[in-house]
Amino acid sequence: MNARTTGADVTDTRTAGPGAGVTVRVPAKVNVQLAVGAARPDGFHDLASVFLAVSLFDEVTATPADALTVTCSGPDADQVPLDRTNLAARAAEVLAARAGISPDVHLHIAKNIPVAGGMAGGSADGAAALLACDALWGLDTPREDLLALCAELGSDVPFSLVGGAALGTGRGELLTPVEAGTFHWVFAVAHGGLSTPSVFREFDRLTEGVDVPVPQASPVLLAALASGDPDALAAALANDLQPAALSLRPQLAATLAAGADAGALAGLVSGSGPTTAFLVRDPESAQKVAAALEASGTCRATRITASPAPGATVVPA
Repeated sequence: MNARTTGADVTDTRTAGPGAGVTVRVPAKVNVQLAVGAARPDGFHDLASVFLAVSLFDEVTATPADALTVTCSGPDADQVPLDRTNLAARAAEVLAARAGISPDVHLHIAKNIPVAGGMAGGSADGAAALLACDALWGLDTPREDLLALCAELGSDVPFSLVGGAALGTGRGELLTPVEAGTFHWVFAVAHGGLSTPSVFREFDRLTEGVDVPVPQASPVLLAALASGDPDALAAALANDLQPAALSLRPQLAATLAAGADAGALAGLVSGSGPTTAFLVRDPESAQKVAAALEASGTCRATRITASPAPGATVVPA
């Protein structure tokens, strides 16, 4: 695998990662409900987003360095930007600026969350880098200040720090914890990614001239989530961005159909896509659905997970 660093220099020595440092494990997410409002004057959209963290993790390791550099390993690592556009690098910069220090750190991302897949992989790396650098630099930043920095980095970053299950409002960054039982999932990884801004632009195009309702969390969905009943949750899953994702990537309809044919209780596009998420009854059903999806040829790979999962957590040395 290749290795690149931030800045102008590019080398071909991407390795398994740096040595000793602070490592933070951080989960992917699925939106079991994503209600989207009309575009605001600032270009964002008001959301009612019910997040679940799932047991699919990236790890970010921070070690001392002479300058800010980023490396990455794992599936699709060559698709991860290693310059200042990477949220992990930006996290180190904003935390260092708050502390009045130089962001001299090497960040290594062990990537397992699909890239540009609608599972908040980039946001997860930002939250993990924030927590890892805070520990490495001995800053002991208060939790509420870390959450504020997360919100500055992006709408999904605060939830990556918190994990579990939560309702996100505003543009998704204002979090209220919600109750959630254990649920089992299969994720189908699509060929290629989808840009979140492009999906929102398509949502705006598709809803032009339509009276888009103010987004609200579904009481029925929240009750199903708390009950741990997979059949009740399956009936309540909803994603307002799914029509836009299908418009940009019509072949995702075949993946959704393949999952349904394999016995999934329900399927939906995860966030802005193109990863699709399938709710299943139990781990045995997950194995069956994953095998059928891979055999269908409608996706590149599958991942079996469960929810909820903990948020960004320092891994003991």
